[in-house]
Order: sequence, then structure tokens, then C-alpha cells
Amino acid sequence: MTESDKILHDYTKDTPSTQPGVPPDDADAEGDLDNVLPADAVSALNFKVPLEYGGSRLDQALAKLLPEYSRSRLQEWVAQGQVTLNGAAATSKQKVWGGELLDVVPQSNPADQPYEAEDIAIDIVFEDDSIIVINKPVGLVVHPGSGNWHGTLLNALLYHEPALAEVPRAGIVHRLDKDTSGLLVVAKTLVAQTALVRQLQERSVSREYLALAHGEIERGGRVDQPIDRHPSQRTKMAVVEGGKPAVTHYAIVESFPGCTLLRCKLETGRTHQIRVHMAHLRHPLVGDHIYIKGAQKCPPQMRATLLEFPRQALHAERLGLEHPETGEWMEWHRDMPDDMQQLLKRVRGIAHELP
Repeated sequence: MTESDKILHDYTKDTPSTQPGVPPDDADAEGDLDNVLPADAVSALNFKVPLEYGGSRLDQALAKLLPEYSRSRLQEWVAQGQVTLNGAAATSKQKVWGGELLDVVPQSNPADQPYEAEDIAIDIVFEDDSIIVINKPVGLVVHPGSGNWHGTLLNALLYHEPALAEVPRAGIVHRLDKDTSGLLVVAKTLVAQTALVRQLQERSVSREYLALAHGEIERGGRVDQPIDRHPSQRTKMAVVEGGKPAVTHYAIVESFPGCTLLRCKLETGRTHQIRVHMAHLRHPLVGDHIYIKGAQKCPPQMRATLLEFPRQALHAERLGLEHPETGEWMEWHRDMPDDMQQLLKRVRGIAHELP
């Protein structure tokens, strides 16, 4: 393992993409039917359910018959129609009684396959021999993961610069959620990647976001609350005692009846950090349907506009770092995308008309 491999592993080893059964931090948990091997690519496995398995669930029987595969993998195969019971589709919870005929068509695991280069347009803000700074659009997943093995930024990077196949994670050192827009940096060499990861670990990279939060926030502040997996809802993060240290600074940019535009600056980079911290303050981000709990107080005239925004109103506006080769401090800025600008335009218009 190279030094870059080790330091990147140490930095990212606790991210959700490495935890079985947990969707990656920048994607939704969706089924993926595009990675099923065609029937003629592999041989079907045929079994007769032993009588001693009678009364077991189908997935339990499969786990005994195919111990080399994980239970979650087998359940995916059942859900995707790769398993038939007496020639018919089945469910994982279905009971078997012994004597049934099972046909299983093994499915390749995309995580075990080399990532493919794909011709996907990316908005490059800056590029030299060491780094690429990208303005990520809403909807683009950064790294392949469950349900998103293709069409990601990593696939686009491999097409843009094939040499990135030799760099761990194609040079990706930090992420933005699928529905968060804005700036992120990618390393083009092992040396650059190691330097950038060290800067992230030392908290010297400057990352500033614009966020529209529910509620009328009176003053800026600092949130210093640990973040980890939600104890019962494993696809969410939460403020958890004993979690990883997380610090967010926020300042008021513009105030409206029922919502506030904030500038948030990260000291740390935990999964969903700004979203979790603002929800912890009872000021969840507009459009963040994962972390909004119940109705949010706002003028009736404003309610529909805020409720209809389809994604978290969060944009990575500014990025600053020390260039990994020259040591020069560099900064980049990109305005909010059209959807957030239009949202703020409507909010301002409604606020102007309120008595």
C-alpha cells in the first residue's frame, strides 16, 4: 500500500461507502438492475431445498446453500429476479418447506469491477498538472456506490483524464452529496492526493457553503457537536454522543420571514455535516426532506415556495487550499445554480409583499 493509499484509507475508512448495507454519503439507496449479468454469461446454480431447511425463510436457506455469498448479496439477487423457486419469482421472506427446486443466476458485484470511463460533461473551474477543481451540478453522484455504479463524477474523471485510473479513487479526496452543488477538488497525482488529504486532516482547507435554512435565525454562531450514524435509521446521520468531532460555523447573509440565508464554514467534513448541525439547531435546510421533522413555522404566503423546493438548498460556494506542488494559497468561487437563485428570488418577492 502506497503512502497515498494509506493516508486516503485512514481518512475515508469510516465513510458510509465502506460500511456494508449503508448507502454512500452522496447518493440515494436505490436498486440497480443494470449490473445483472446476461443469462448466458454465467451458469445457473440449481439446488433442491433440503428437508431440514423446512420452515426457514428463502434467504436463510440460500445463505446455507451458498455460504460464500453474504446474506445482503443473496437478498439483492432475490429482489432482482435472479432466484426462482419452483420456476417462479420469490421473495426473501418466503418460507421454504423442503424439496423445492431453486435456480440461482449469480450476479456480478459492481464494487468488484474496474470503474468505467464515461463521457459525462463536467464543469472544470481550474486544472493544471496536479489538481482539478470542479463545479459539481445537482444530481451528480461523486463516487460509485450502491444503486449508482455508473454516471458518477468518478466515471467522468476517468474519461477526462485516463491517467487517473492509477490514482486511488481517481483522485477524489472529498465529496458533496448528490443533491448539493458546488466546488470540490480532485488530485491528479499520488503526491497531490497525499498532500490534499493531509490538508483535510489538518483542517486547513477552506470550504464555505450557502444554505437556506428554515426559521428566523437571529445571529451567527458555531456548532460543535459530534456526528455519527443515526442509532436506528442507518441511512441518516445524527448528533450522537461519542460520535466523530464536527464543527460548523455559520453567519447570516440575508434574513426573511420564515427562513434565513446562511454562510456556513466547515472545520471538519463529516457526512451531511451542515444538514445535521442545522437540523440539530431546529433550523433544517429548505428542501432537506431527510432531516426536516414536521411542519416548519413560516408565513402562509411563504409555505408553498419553501415546501416545493425539491432538494436541500445547499451550495459549496467557495474553496481554498494550498496548492500541493507550489505551496501557493489558491481560492475559487462559484455562484449558486439557477434553482437556488430562483428560489431566493421568489422568497425575496414574497417577503417584499408581506405587511
